[in-house]
Parts: sequence; structure tokens; C-alpha cells
Amino acid sequence: MPHTLPKRLRSPSSSSRPLAVAITGGIGAGKSEALAAFARHGAATISSDEVVHELYEDPDVQAALVERFGTSDRRAVSEQAVGDRDALVWLEGLLHPRVIARTEAWRDELAQLPEPPALAVNEVPLLYEAGAEDRFDAVVVVTAPRDIRADRAGDRLDEREQRLIPDEEKVSRADFAYVNDGSLDDLDAFVADVVRTLTS
Repeated sequence: MPHTLPKRLRSPSSSSRPLAVAITGGIGAGKSEALAAFARHGAATISSDEVVHELYEDPDVQAALVERFGTSDRRAVSEQAVGDRDALVWLEGLLHPRVIARTEAWRDELAQLPEPPALAVNEVPLLYEAGAEDRFDAVVVVTAPRDIRADRAGDRLDEREQRLIPDEEKVSRADFAYVNDGSLDDLDAFVADVVRTLTS
């Protein structure tokens, strides 16, 4: 099915800044595979999860984590925060502003390149939950049936699923959506179509 350009992109822009694209979706849906497909098709890519991993090495973040949780080990912090809403809100308040700052700086760096990429694609698992969709020119939602996601994600699915906005709502709010229940070639073809639509 042909895609149409998101309304906010239909006005021509003279900016050399890459279009900012977010990939989001449920746990185990295949967001990372979609991000890799965008990279294969020439987009610059970054993962918010990878940025979080980097932040756990930041001395200021480590100090704050030790003060709040008694440890800066990511797994130990996650285990404490999952069942404690106040702790989770605190953790997200610590990390999310830093993730945004890092990804915004990354986009600025791309814009300064002699030949900036057309697309800057960011995997953002909690895009809608964090109210961050307005930071992007286009949003791609990747979904998959629950049984497939459970096979991919294991126990993580039940741990976090209850906190997430339902896939149906995400799809209704997105510019592009894909049900990732086929082959990697199918996913790649979808991504290629999105890239063509956004760069044509």
C-alpha cells in the first residue's frame, strides 16, 4: 500500500537538517531490526536504549543511582524499579532528559556534516508514553502478534507490558505502521518504502 507524506512534511524546507524519524512499538515487536533496516537504506540511526546504556557509565548518573538505589548496576536498578512506580518515575526523570539531550546533539552533529543524511532515525521504545512524538517529523510503529512478541521477549513482556499504550492507539497516531509477523525481507521492503516516501 503506498504511503502518503505526513502533513507536517508537505511544506518544502530549505534546512539541511535530516528529517527526524522515530521508531516505536511494543516489546519484542522488532524495533531494532527495523532500525537496522533503515541503516541499510542509508539513514543515520541511533537507539535510545543504547544511549541509556552509555548513561549508566556517566559518573553523575552513577552517583544519583547509588544514592537512590544503593547501586548503579543497570540490571539491579531495573529489578528494583519495575515493581515500584515511584522509583520508576524517578529513574525516568533522571534518564529521559539526558537521552533527549544526547539525541538532539546527535542530530545537530549530523546537520553539520558536509553532506548530511536525509534521515536521522531514532528507536524510542517509550515514545508515546513519554509524550515525545512532537520531537520527530515522522513516527513509524512496529507491531507484532503477542505470541510472536512473547517468543522474542520472554519474561520482559509481562514485566513492562502493562505500562505501555496499546498497539492500536500507537498505530492510529503513527505516520507509518507495520505488522512484523513475516520475514526480514518483508520488513526491509516496508522500510525501503518508508525511506522512498520520506525522501522523494
